[in-house]
Amino acid sequence: MKRILAGLTLASSAALMAATPAQAAPVNPVKALKKQYVAGHGVRISETSRAATNGKTVQAMTTTGSLEFGKSGVVATDLRTKEKGGLAGITPTRMITVGKYAYAQGGIYSEGLPEGKTWVRYPNDPGMRTSNQPLDVFNSKLLKTLVAKAKSFKGGTYRGVLTFSELGKVYGEKIDKRMGKIKINYALGVNSKGLITGIRSDYVMDFGVLGKTSATVNTRYTGWGAKITIKAPPSDTVVDYSELGTDTDVPQEIPNGSLNSLGRVQ
Repeated sequence: MKRILAGLTLASSAALMAATPAQAAPVNPVKALKKQYVAGHGVRISETSRAATNGKTVQAMTTTGSLEFGKSGVVATDLRTKEKGGLAGITPTRMITVGKYAYAQGGIYSEGLPEGKTWVRYPNDPGMRTSNQPLDVFNSKLLKTLVAKAKSFKGGTYRGVLTFSELGKVYGEKIDKRMGKIKINYALGVNSKGLITGIRSDYVMDFGVLGKTSATVNTRYTGWGAKITIKAPPSDTVVDYSELGTDTDVPQEIPNGSLNSLGRVQ
């Protein structure tokens, strides 16, 4: 379900350069991340996101959970979300993705289910991003782009700007032309080992008389290499969406992050 450093600032004084040991080049975050892809291990995530129109919050979310790795990336997730604002209720309070399926629970996803069923199962879209962070750092192509396009690297943080059009090309998604030129500011933090500590993104969309909408997402990663095993919910508590019938109020699909989906051409 998207850390960039262009280089280190060196002292311009020749005398200072001679007196100060040269700084080592930062560890490549892409290579550092790939080394973490060990089955049965993973990382913990915490995220806050906020969308506002004309300064008034329309959606605020807090997400926490775990990501499990396989040999080539994230293979399972277990995330819990708390949501506030006018758009509250469209995101599951808990979501698990394992293999071919995604499981949703809470709020509208738990209403009117058959007796004993507490989870709704959906197909797990490989392209599903399970948070509101539009910059998926586990996409190696995007991570490489973030590093390459960074305008600065200071204090372990890559800072840069990416347009929605550029982001769409990385993801292989068509972006509405009206959105394509909008700029996403980002700050990608890494530690001394090159591992990502967090990524912050923000952007503003101006809809003229309809006002300005801003979005900010701050995602943190901790516990790299922790032993993490995520399992699907017990089968006797799960109902497949296709079994609910046409009169259900349960959403037909899990939203791909209401902030993430902005600008995508369906």
